Amino acid sequence: MKRSLLYVMVAAMSLLALLTVELLPGELGKITGKITNAKTGDPIPFAVVTIDGTTMGAKADGDGKYVIINVPPGEYSVTATIQGYQSVRAEKIVVAANTTIKCDFQLEEAVLEYEQQCVTAERDLLKANSATDVRQQSSDNIKKMLLSKSALGEVHIRGGRANEVPYVVGGVPISPAHGGNSPPNGQPVDAMFFEHYGTNPFVSTEDDHLSTFAIDVDNGSYTLARSYLNGGNLPPKDAVRVEEFINNFKYHYKHPSDEAFTIAIEGAPSKFGKEHYKLIKIGIAGKKIDASKRLDANLVFVVDVSGSMGRDERLGAVRKSLRLLLDQLNPRDRVGIVVYGSSAYTVLEPTSVNERERIINAIEQLYPSGATNAEAGIRLGYQKMDRIFDSSKINRIILCSDGVANVGQTGAEGIFAEIKRYADKGITLSAIGFGMGNYNDVLMEKLGDKGNGHYAYVDNWTEAKRVFEENLTGMLQVIARDVKIQVDFNPDVVERYRLLGYENRDVADDKFRDDKEDGGEIGSGHMVTALYEVRLKDGAKGDIGKVYVRYKDPMSFEVSETSRAISQSTLASAFHRTSTDFRLAAAAAEFAEILRESYWAKGSDLSDVLAVLRTIENEDSNEQIIELMNLVAQADKLMDDKQRLDANEPIGLIEK
Repeated sequence: MKRSLLYVMVAAMSLLALLTVELLPGELGKITGKITNAKTGDPIPFAVVTIDGTTMGAKADGDGKYVIINVPPGEYSVTATIQGYQSVRAEKIVVAANTTIKCDFQLEEAVLEYEQQCVTAERDLLKANSATDVRQQSSDNIKKMLLSKSALGEVHIRGGRANEVPYVVGGVPISPAHGGNSPPNGQPVDAMFFEHYGTNPFVSTEDDHLSTFAIDVDNGSYTLARSYLNGGNLPPKDAVRVEEFINNFKYHYKHPSDEAFTIAIEGAPSKFGKEHYKLIKIGIAGKKIDASKRLDANLVFVVDVSGSMGRDERLGAVRKSLRLLLDQLNPRDRVGIVVYGSSAYTVLEPTSVNERERIINAIEQLYPSGATNAEAGIRLGYQKMDRIFDSSKINRIILCSDGVANVGQTGAEGIFAEIKRYADKGITLSAIGFGMGNYNDVLMEKLGDKGNGHYAYVDNWTEAKRVFEENLTGMLQVIARDVKIQVDFNPDVVERYRLLGYENRDVADDKFRDDKEDGGEIGSGHMVTALYEVRLKDGAKGDIGKVYVRYKDPMSFEVSETSRAISQSTLASAFHRTSTDFRLAAAAAEFAEILRESYWAKGSDLSDVLAVLRTIENEDSNEQIIELMNLVAQADKLMDDKQRLDANEPIGLIEK
């Protein structure tokens, strides 16, 4: 196995770092330090540090730093190991009560030699991206194995047996069920849960000249796909929502100072669509509120502490993320914590942020156990918030979970049946997802939607900072509720049109001005972008159409509506003459269309998407462009490998 592949595997197994823990008073101490490359001095992330002869240890974070807490006084030997490096042992590490001992490690790279063989195999006999001892099983077989006592011989709850071989479904390793007897989403147990919402078709303006949808600021689909690709797997096509790929990126829209929104429109000949079609980008930018001027907040963290959360990239990441969020709050904010496993209970009553240590101690006491009764946890969280509700403040529930409910109501419909009453009152919910393998995108996305909040997925520390630090004011302070968009295409100018994405945000045309109809929520500074492919009638003159945005004030619930015409004068003569924003949105959309195997992307090639991104990178290089380029390149290679595997062709050297 090549060393670079080892690094990718290790990084995928531990997406976020361990927490930095405050010293505990009493008779215990801790060992901390940093692990670096002895030759380059670069940090070595995710190395394992253990105290010899004990069960105590820790895993280094992304900066190579580690912490081992609750170490009894004494003299120890401590060892640092990671694949690809020679292990190093530090002797005579003396720990005293209530002290911190620093122990750094410099690891030498190991010299790895392999005998190479070229292997050709039938499709189901060789897994191109598998490098572990696994049994490949179909989801149908796993459903039978997990649900049939006779198939297993016995039923194991809360954890597996020693040396148990994991199963892989869709490239994601999973373990047997962790308790509970109700399958997620009311369906048999499986590894990852997604829902197919279809693909928007082209619509003739003679049949329907109105296109109406609820606004969506989520980006969970993009970050989930990124996690798959960084782990060496293509995402399931049902996991890809085009609008969440488009809206993952920051565009150069002008934020209004007085009004709630500005509307930006740009168009050009379509780069990826049918010949003679135009691509139109509609951008909505919300008013920015300075963090120092945001409303005070009542927050209730609802945290999944079931057995499935017992991994560093899940509950460990949740603890660290909540501490990051806590650092951004002001002394007038209040925080409460509710947790759920087999049942729900309160860990911390709503407490002033002034009592920081008390809140931190409560966060640090979150440990995994039991099955997953999400219904009970969410209900208790709402009840707790309802008691402290203050219409002059932000009232927000922040749910942190992998979404896999298996006790009580396990499907989205059953859980959010009573959420609307709280949302109408002004209690909103943000659903933040953690974890790969046994992850329920269906529930988390719908909870964020129905809770009048938003949905995000955290796959690494950068994303955690983006959600809980950089975008905190946008997440907490809503500037508009029930936001809906309607585009009225001019039948004299437009022959047909297609909206890219937003399939699960569709709103009936006659419900646009029905203010009881649910829409989407926009927070401070949020942006929303929608793309349409349109076919214009030959020689037609006049406006292409008009964009309407309808919304409610978050405090008074007063309804407002704004609009802007789509003029043909906004169309550039060629795709390459458009802004970097336009080309980025188009490339992100096409990337998503190809990944989800859209009918309208047949014959499309990721190399063309990458070529567009290279032109943007030359003009406006930044981290999000570089990341997207890398993901497109990874997906292109994985798709090529998949095609070769389907054709029973050798895909390269497989190391013995």
